[in-house]
Amino acid sequence: MEILVVGVGYVGLVTGACFSEMGHHVTCIDIDQNKISKLQEGEVPFFEPGLEEIVARNQKEGRLKFTTSYCEGTKNVEACFIAVGTPSNADGSADLSYVESAAVAIAKHLNHYCVIVNKSTVPVGTARALKKRIKEQLAQEGSEVSFDLVANPEFLKEGSAVDDCMKPDRIIIGSDSEKATQIMQEIYSSFTFNHDRLLVMSLESAELTKYASNAMLATRISFMNELSSLSEKLGADIQEVRRGMSGDQRIGTHFLYAGAGFGGSCFPKDIRALRAMAKKENCTSALLEAVDTINENQKKLLGKKVTEYFESQGGVSGKKIAIWGLSFKPNTDDMREAPSLTLIDDLYSQGAELRVYDPVAMDNARRVLADKPNLRFCVSEYQAASGVDAIVLVTEWKQFRFVNLKTTLEKMCGNAFFDGRNQYQAKEMQRKGFHYVGIGSPKPPTHLLKTLKSLKKGKSYAHTQLDRADALFD
Repeated sequence: MEILVVGVGYVGLVTGACFSEMGHHVTCIDIDQNKISKLQEGEVPFFEPGLEEIVARNQKEGRLKFTTSYCEGTKNVEACFIAVGTPSNADGSADLSYVESAAVAIAKHLNHYCVIVNKSTVPVGTARALKKRIKEQLAQEGSEVSFDLVANPEFLKEGSAVDDCMKPDRIIIGSDSEKATQIMQEIYSSFTFNHDRLLVMSLESAELTKYASNAMLATRISFMNELSSLSEKLGADIQEVRRGMSGDQRIGTHFLYAGAGFGGSCFPKDIRALRAMAKKENCTSALLEAVDTINENQKKLLGKKVTEYFESQGGVSGKKIAIWGLSFKPNTDDMREAPSLTLIDDLYSQGAELRVYDPVAMDNARRVLADKPNLRFCVSEYQAASGVDAIVLVTEWKQFRFVNLKTTLEKMCGNAFFDGRNQYQAKEMQRKGFHYVGIGSPKPPTHLLKTLKSLKKGKSYAHTQLDRADALFD
């Protein structure tokens, strides 16, 4: 099938590449000539595991091409997918200008029936508004071409977007046209060969499903983050609580990890947009407001923990601190609303000397953090750790799980380790000589910490005292 995809961001490029991988002939269009030129040369503009190989393979086979010309892109096309950004307006609502511009551009060049498919995340009612706008544009062009408009929200996770696209857990089709539905079923037939995951519903339900899904996941994260603070106060361990909760099949295991807060291009933006929709319809959104507030507070938590730790040591000013992980999540170079940025702003403003490292996001980080000239960008986690008073892990890249902790500690001047993702075990870290601070972990009583420090200095204490101190990290 001949397919046009408008937009070569995460959603558009991944969708177009995966469609071509399944045998469709795909043209990806974007108004950014620089992006298109790079893609024509085989250069993918962002990091996503497996994407570069798929793009290269299908370009070579002639099933995937890139252009800035709508005239070229709409020739013989049977379906046009809109996959452009919908950033937040000042009031939190979604900016639909890019979606409308894409729809109008398609209408200007359309000379035969096709299905126009919106994959961009948009407020409920957008599909019907776009349908009206396209009809108006066709009338201005003096065209009597017919079309159908379908809502087809995406559910791709950065870092696993290719797998999510190739093996979807569900495909949502919002349609009021049997003809358009049949075309969509044909497009996705290769993706649903082993199991029918395609769900057809109204346009409005499809649009709301996207927001509802992201809001639910964000709610689970914020719930666990709020619970982690209570765990610390009560002497409970959020990791143990999580395991106890996830054994209930009604709750499950996903998105129950306390940490430094969520970021990225979807959750924060979609929560704000859903709240704006509710406000417009005079509906309360107390839960969504709480989810957003908890997340913003959680992003500040690591900075508070670092500040509290150094209060008795003259404060953060002048302290050398390493930050491991900058992207908002592993397996992506996306820095949008990353928790690391909140931490860096906080510590930098207090006069800390920061050494930062991320396996993939360094180029994007340099652009985003260009206003902080004294920041030191390092080539490895070990270089970042050299001579520092503390390490803060913000993004849980797999390679950080397997660092040589002995070597790391030897390179440091201090021994403080702040784990923003609970990637390490408190007992193990303490035994290796770190002052370990996690999220939602009970704080050992001060007198027992003094006992441990004294034992390191060779002082003699009763074995029962050692056992009591050691038990804190079991």
